Amino acid sequence: MNNDILSVIEEAAPRFSKGQRNIAKYILENYDKAAFMTASKLGKTVNVSESTVVRFAAELGYSGYPEMRKALQDMIRNCLTSVQRIEVSKEIFGNQDILSAVLNSDIEQIRLTMEEVSRDDFDKAVQAIINSEHIYIFGLRSSAALANFMGFYFNLIFENVRVVNENAVSEVFEQILRINERDVFIGLSFPRYSKRTIKAMRYAHDRGATVIGITDTTVSPIAKLADIPLCAKSDMVSFLDSLVAPLSLVNALIVATSAAAKGTDLETDFAKLEKMWAEYDVYEKTDV
Repeated sequence: MNNDILSVIEEAAPRFSKGQRNIAKYILENYDKAAFMTASKLGKTVNVSESTVVRFAAELGYSGYPEMRKALQDMIRNCLTSVQRIEVSKEIFGNQDILSAVLNSDIEQIRLTMEEVSRDDFDKAVQAIINSEHIYIFGLRSSAALANFMGFYFNLIFENVRVVNENAVSEVFEQILRINERDVFIGLSFPRYSKRTIKAMRYAHDRGATVIGITDTTVSPIAKLADIPLCAKSDMVSFLDSLVAPLSLVNALIVATSAAAKGTDLETDFAKLEKMWAEYDVYEKTDV
């Protein structure tokens, strides 16, 4: 199936029925809103039946309306401005209980990630990390939280971890200047994809480092640059993206690398940390 669903619709237009032409016209003019409508909602909007909407998706070659809607979502997710996202969220949530809607969406993203993430690529990423000389982690904007989280725990496991800081482009390159084929570069980015992350990944790749890309889909620019792509579902929630599933994937990487790492004694290291934390009064003491 052609990834550009709008082109698919335009090419198929001559064979559409009157109702299908109404659907096509609405999607072509309002694809940002149509991408998040149910078949029933789209049908009511253009005054056709839900079954007509389902047949329209089949006419385009999709297995069903959900597949067609996903094609629309994939196409626009990296294109919508924050203002457009807010407008779309009004269509998505309407008068729903927002708490339940967001939590259920996050649960669904984790379920889909668990079903679709490549176990082979996950295992390759674990081996690449534990066998690397240096580990560079880079994520900007909302992905910076994931990068810092990963860096915090990796620093407890390994001695060779560097979280690349968010600075000017030239300063980013200065931080990864000496990266080489013995190193791993982990780039994290989700829609809207960071150009600086893409450029840094390309530099690391050109220097021979093993590049791990953590992103939302195998067709994202992050995955295309990665030697080892790891995909976790990310869904649009108003002006932000849910990163719950990506965080679960990062958690799994941390646990897997800690279990597989050789030459480290986590229990001994954490015993030392506990002693240090107690000595310097790091944590609030609570009565049990």
